[in-house]
Amino acid sequence: MTTERPLAPWDLPAGHPGITFLTGPTSFFALSSDPRFSYCLYVPSGHTPDGPPSQLVVTVHGTRRRCESLRNAFADFAEAHDCVILAPLFPAGITGPNDVDSYKLLSSDGFRADEALLDMVAAAADRWHLRSDRFHLHGFSGGGQFAHRFAYLHPDRLASLSVGAPGRITLLDPEATWWHGTADMKEQFGIEADPAALRDLPVQLVIGEKDTGTAELSPEHRHAPGPAGLGRTEQINSLRANWRVHGINARLDIVPDTAHDHFAVLSAVQEFLATQLAT
Repeated sequence: MTTERPLAPWDLPAGHPGITFLTGPTSFFALSSDPRFSYCLYVPSGHTPDGPPSQLVVTVHGTRRRCESLRNAFADFAEAHDCVILAPLFPAGITGPNDVDSYKLLSSDGFRADEALLDMVAAAADRWHLRSDRFHLHGFSGGGQFAHRFAYLHPDRLASLSVGAPGRITLLDPEATWWHGTADMKEQFGIEADPAALRDLPVQLVIGEKDTGTAELSPEHRHAPGPAGLGRTEQINSLRANWRVHGINARLDIVPDTAHDHFAVLSAVQEFLATQLAT
């Protein structure tokens, strides 16, 4: 059985009310391969099927899942740089009533969050005129956890990577098992860790100058040994140092007078992304 491609804005006749929901800030769309997950987009007003496909920027929410607000915060950026924004939603409660973290670690009971995102990218590219082989990925806090782990598994799919203030990090460490390290990535995901694949990827690490609190970090995390038990500032510095050992040169942007606030660091994130979109 074949499935027709969902309608794109240019497939609808002029004046059709559906155009409103397919351009600008879109509705949320269920992921057909797994409707537990959904995504919304910001599609610039001038987006057409003509010319080169638009670049795609994926912005991943934190634990509070403010994905619609995050998408809206990129609206002016999308118009200015003629790119499409995709904001996925990984709902809480997927693996149990109190589950808020499973998407951050990628591998969990019954689903792979990284594969769900790749399905979202493919679905969006099938409907809009997007470049889907490589895309720009940004995440903050829980989204920052997701983003750097996604990069380990799929470096070939990324055009750039922006990781903001993760509360837990995975080091490129062949002695420690997932999620602390990468020793068993092959067993977990069928993919070997390959630091060399990340060396040419433009990478930003970003955090607020005053992001020093640990109130939102789980007790088992705060008292864990080594880097896993440190606050976010120490975590991001540990991640940067680990990557440097492997030849991955990530820039570190520290936003003055800012605590753990995703929207307060977006100016630094968008400055980084604007440079990458222009190359």
